[in-house]
Amino acid sequence: MNQNQNLPSSPWPATAAPPRFAALSKDAHADVCIVGAGIAGLSTAYLLARQGKSVIVLDHGPIASGQTQRTTAHLSNAIDDRYIEIEKIHGQDGARLAAESHTAAIDRIEAICQAEGIECDFQRVDGYLFTPPGESTDILDQEYEAARRAGLTDVELVARAPLDSFDTGPALRFPRQGQFHPLKYLTGLARAIQSHGGQIFCDTHVSRVDGGETAHIQIKNGQIKDGPSVTADAVVVATNAPINDLVAIHTKQAPYVSYAIAGRVPRGSVTRALYWDTLEYYHFVRLQPLDDGSDLLIVGGEDHKEGQANDGARRWANLEQWTRERFPMFGAVEHRWSGIVLETTDGLAFIGPNPLDKENVFIATGDSGMGMTHGTIAGILLTDLIIGRENPWSAIYDPSRKPVWGMAWKEYLIENINVAKQYARDWLTGGDVSSVDEIPRGRGAVVRRGMRKIAAYRDEQGSLHECSAVCTHLGCIVHWADASKTWDCPCHGSQFDPHGQVVNGPANTPLEPIEAEQPARSG
Repeated sequence: MNQNQNLPSSPWPATAAPPRFAALSKDAHADVCIVGAGIAGLSTAYLLARQGKSVIVLDHGPIASGQTQRTTAHLSNAIDDRYIEIEKIHGQDGARLAAESHTAAIDRIEAICQAEGIECDFQRVDGYLFTPPGESTDILDQEYEAARRAGLTDVELVARAPLDSFDTGPALRFPRQGQFHPLKYLTGLARAIQSHGGQIFCDTHVSRVDGGETAHIQIKNGQIKDGPSVTADAVVVATNAPINDLVAIHTKQAPYVSYAIAGRVPRGSVTRALYWDTLEYYHFVRLQPLDDGSDLLIVGGEDHKEGQANDGARRWANLEQWTRERFPMFGAVEHRWSGIVLETTDGLAFIGPNPLDKENVFIATGDSGMGMTHGTIAGILLTDLIIGRENPWSAIYDPSRKPVWGMAWKEYLIENINVAKQYARDWLTGGDVSSVDEIPRGRGAVVRRGMRKIAAYRDEQGSLHECSAVCTHLGCIVHWADASKTWDCPCHGSQFDPHGQVVNGPANTPLEPIEAEQPARSG
């Protein structure tokens, strides 16, 4: 496991720690300021810099330190929500544009690797979609037809996926998918941004984003005073969940936690490809080559709504059991981690002008399980929008689009009713424990103290740390997650470390600290 228990034990940081960049220390100006140095932010900065725009990238932590480092890095045009549903919601033309954009994203990543000489293990592979044992294969026939109507005419039905260790039964083959090492890619992308005149500043917390004739981005310097600021002609907020919105976007997407494990298999024992089954919370599989001549088999799935379950150990165990039943050559679990997936109500990301904001404020959010391609689509589309170039994808990704009557509207209602129930339940019920004495080392729990709810964490040395349990976004009560060692908001996806510092938005300020009322226990 990773020695820092506050971070996921994914294989990426272990094999390619990204370079660190200095913090912003003085006021600055650029044509475009990008907030967030993940796949979406760096892709946008790179493509804008290639167009001659001056760009400044700001991030609270190192590059790729958010959800990008928790990806399993599938590069695919086989949309998670299936073309059957995308066509129902967005029509045949919308499905075609979705297929075209995800295909273009894979092509663009490949082209950037070649143009900038980025060595990131990029490889073209096939993808295989199959049904679980005992389930009807009718969905494959339907998806085959929908994918072909969307323009993916090279998709084909095959008798089985190319795996010797188990028989998948009939499968859909999606050719020319891709995979890569995400941190190696973003490290190369960051260097390319600098070579084209762009600037990157890390350890720089953006506290406020204001659009207008000139956008103003305020930096928070410590806990007390404002630090330097950036002015720009346009600003892009690419922070996974937008930190500059209270409601507009967050009612149209919902946060889910997805789990992953990785272990070694002998090179050649598993055919290199992407694999997915058709369960609602589906399994996804890929290989990552290692320098010692073996392969790392990466398996994910077991999703649940963020903050509404705390059984990560069981879900990792379920993944391991599923994997060993199908891949008996799978070795010891060397990595296990979790990440947040923002599922939109209609299966496509929100990329474009921020709703109810000034026209020069743009966002990229709603990865919907396809963060690497959606993030690259964001770079392509936002570059076109900012430089004033027409892009045929702008309407289907428009953040101001309304839920379409039918499936998308139903999902919108379900998710927002769920949020309302969380507010009511969490404020009216007691805590997880009746006393902080019940909290073991290395864990947290919510405690009711009068009218207040306290997020109490006991560190490995036995010291107690307390914060308000009220999320600083819209006031939902956070829940402790053992898997990620974080406080998770079950309403809109905010995530805080054990001491209340923001890990993932939309919250942009820490949980309110509380002086512990009881002395720390030693055991």
